[in-house]
Amino acid sequence: MACFEVVRATFWGDGDYGVQQPITEQAIAVAEHELGVTLPAELLDLLRVQNGGQVASDWNAFATNQPTSWSENHVPFTELMGIGRREHTTSLLDTPYLIEEWEMPSPIVLLSGDGHYWVGLDYRVCGPGGEPSVTWFDTDLDSELPLADNFRSFIESLTSSGTFGRHREPLIDPPR
Repeated sequence: MACFEVVRATFWGDGDYGVQQPITEQAIAVAEHELGVTLPAELLDLLRVQNGGQVASDWNAFATNQPTSWSENHVPFTELMGIGRREHTTSLLDTPYLIEEWEMPSPIVLLSGDGHYWVGLDYRVCGPGGEPSVTWFDTDLDSELPLADNFRSFIESLTSSGTFGRHREPLIDPPR
């Protein structure tokens, strides 16, 4: 397990896929207002370095103690959405639409995913001003798996997907 400062220094991968315009304090205030929550300080620290994009290969997976539709022992965290409205780029601000589209619980803020699965900040227990846990949401299987008690411990527990075996093939017709 790495300390947050070490992960922050090497968190972002190469390329500009998913990267929003540099973040401003005004953009953060607007996002928190639109989402109706206080975002974790450590998330904002990462977004101040780079506002969304690909996660470096050293930090692109989270180990699980139970299988998911993705893998027997981990979930992916290959990108982190930023805050903004860049065309053809998904943002934290798209969370309300995505929650409705994928029939997910609320209040949550989606951090990463592709529709079939999401990693999100879960405010259901702590409330909108509290410290959210981090949860894996599997929309195909209509299941969820708590990953970490808070965003900082989630980030500090990230590791390389290369330390795990192959992920499962996506389910084509999952049971409902």
